[in-house]
Amino acid sequence: MPNLAPEVPRRCYDKKSAMAASVATPSDPALPAERFFRTSLSLLMLTSTVTLVSTGKLDIITSFAAPLIVLYKGFRWWHGRPAELSHRAATWCVLAYLAFFPADVLFLSRFSVGNSTNPPLFAALLGAVHFLIFVTVVRFYSAVTDRDALFLSMLSFAGILAAAVLTVDTTFLILFFIFLLFGVSTFVGMELRRGAVGAVSPVLHVHTERDRRLNRALSLSALSVATGSIILGSVLFFFFPRFSAGYLGRASFSTSLMSGFSENVELGQIGEIKKNSTVVMRVQTGKPIAYDRLRWRGIALTTFDGRRWTSSEHNAQKLQPGDDGWIHTAEFPQKTDPPKRGMIYTVYLEPMATDAIFVPGKVISLKGNFSGESGNSFGAIRRTYIFRDSTDTLLNPFHNYAATRYAGFSLLPPLNAAKLRAASTEYSSNIVPTYLQLPTELDPRIPELARQITKNARTPFDKAVTIESYLRNAFTYTLNLTGKPGDDPLAHFLFETRAGHCEYFASAMVVMLRTLGIPSREVNGFLPGEYNDLGGDYIVRASDAHSWVEVYFPGTDWQTFDPTPAAPENETGFLTRLGQYADWMEIVWSEWVIGYDFAHQLVLAQNLQRDSRNWSESARDWFERKQRAGKKWMNSWQIRRGVLGYLLPIALVLFLAALRFNLIAELSRRVHLFFQLRGSNAVRSDPQLASRLYAELLRMLARRGLMRGRSQTPFEFAAAVDSPNLAPAVREFTQLYGQARFGGAPCDTNRLRRLLDQIRTAPRAR
Repeated sequence: MPNLAPEVPRRCYDKKSAMAASVATPSDPALPAERFFRTSLSLLMLTSTVTLVSTGKLDIITSFAAPLIVLYKGFRWWHGRPAELSHRAATWCVLAYLAFFPADVLFLSRFSVGNSTNPPLFAALLGAVHFLIFVTVVRFYSAVTDRDALFLSMLSFAGILAAAVLTVDTTFLILFFIFLLFGVSTFVGMELRRGAVGAVSPVLHVHTERDRRLNRALSLSALSVATGSIILGSVLFFFFPRFSAGYLGRASFSTSLMSGFSENVELGQIGEIKKNSTVVMRVQTGKPIAYDRLRWRGIALTTFDGRRWTSSEHNAQKLQPGDDGWIHTAEFPQKTDPPKRGMIYTVYLEPMATDAIFVPGKVISLKGNFSGESGNSFGAIRRTYIFRDSTDTLLNPFHNYAATRYAGFSLLPPLNAAKLRAASTEYSSNIVPTYLQLPTELDPRIPELARQITKNARTPFDKAVTIESYLRNAFTYTLNLTGKPGDDPLAHFLFETRAGHCEYFASAMVVMLRTLGIPSREVNGFLPGEYNDLGGDYIVRASDAHSWVEVYFPGTDWQTFDPTPAAPENETGFLTRLGQYADWMEIVWSEWVIGYDFAHQLVLAQNLQRDSRNWSESARDWFERKQRAGKKWMNSWQIRRGVLGYLLPIALVLFLAALRFNLIAELSRRVHLFFQLRGSNAVRSDPQLASRLYAELLRMLARRGLMRGRSQTPFEFAAAVDSPNLAPAVREFTQLYGQARFGGAPCDTNRLRRLLDQIRTAPRAR
């Protein structure tokens, strides 16, 4: 920063020059830590703006322009440029924006709401954020007083609160910690400047060594206070009684809720979803699941009109939780049934425009706060409920418009080919009308193709396996469809392009099976996704959206088939691993911050109690082992060394005595002082050395019975020494000490040493 004022010996700061010195013209004198204060406040403003931009909810113009405008002003402020706007002009700018505000809410902000669950409310919120950013920038460009600086700090905090409403991810947490650091440093600098107002002090010059040391000390202090606040806040957060997940537990203003998992899905819609790589959910399992048919099942569709799949189910069953909070969706298998693998999991579902609850295998029980009431408290879980329709699709009547967390237990049934081949071909009356339905204008080539493919298959199971294998091997998987599908996209896929994505494969298999009289249905959900060994969870993205087939076999229920060829696997590397670390942070953040409630506190307390017991027992065992080993070593050493062995206990006793009477500290102090007195000229001229020598003088006099009172100044104490052998040397020593310590004179080390030697050798008074 440029020199703000010519050197003046002394002056009195006043309130009018306080902020003016920091934001106005270079002709004003600089207050203490001027550059530190400017930097802290500028970075505080920038962090608040970047936090709002990082939510991803603002339009692209605001996202780029706002940080650049704040950064440009900070650069000008750093170089001591005056305010660009007067207070009057700033007020008129704010009033003009208030007139523009309704147009922003009603029109401009509507372009950024996407398919939010409440577009008018979200548009109003975005309009308010735009207004907040505008006011912050205008006040930043017109700041000239300390009151303006305080108001800017309050606006910055309001920006952080607005960002907390828009997002609750780990990026916000990191930026909030940075904001806390700059907030502490800003108020430290502000308080230091406030204390300088009205004080008489030499005018500081920036770029001086003293000012740089002050800036470093203030930076370290701000970092220490911010770190301590984070640690203390974290401790209070985890141990203060909590009975719900609080506000953040259900806060969501997602601008793009993914659709495609409803009761009405057009052919090709899942393919569009697969082009998006956004994370839609995380499923924590603790370990990889070795099950080749693992899928996250969403919604089953029964009716196909040639272009669109729908579900005709309207009478869903209401499932309520039991006394333990678990919703039982199916009966546990009997002991006489063949053994089946079980799977325990926890799903962290991001906001989605669907009511489907995604589960693996045959779900037995679920537990979660699907209603979103009062976080994840046990009372809220007891009051929630879900629906299950005849296709075993589980639906959340409260919608998944906000992030949802639920746990579950599912069975993973094995594929028993022998039993499926022996299954009956007699279907009940409630199966045939629904699961053998076909489009009214079905291309006749499709049933002919189905009969030709399965001419050598005898059972429904063999026919299903044959069609599955045919589609996997004879067709190509692609998301980039070519040509116009016309009025019959399925026939276009089977007989012309012979390439498509999962929806076309699944639809083709279902329709061909139905032409053969085999009940089947299409199911939409997700593939397992990428397993992250750091967090023990599967990362499921929108690109993992998938369609597959379920075929009905009497006596064995529905079985999963997947005719879609396997897509090429993505290569893993450093960036993939880095993303896994970020995902691990996300799942820890969701579990232990966003969803933190009283139940989590109980788990944490139990873990701490168990771990502390284990640690104390381990420490006790380790100490006892070391104690026995030490005794054994000492006994053997004494035996080997003879008389010399008994010197070790004596040396140990002497060492303890030296500690008791502070002899080691005294020796260390004398050695340190010895080397300082024989150091370079810069070290020997340091005023701090005069303080150490004066402390040595006080210790010498104390041994002679001359104690300095707490209320005595050094000169009063020197005047009280009346011994003719000591008084002259003590008074001269005190005079030299006062000049070096408080008068700015260099420390005369040689003369102080001679005076100390004179006092040390002076005879004691009788």
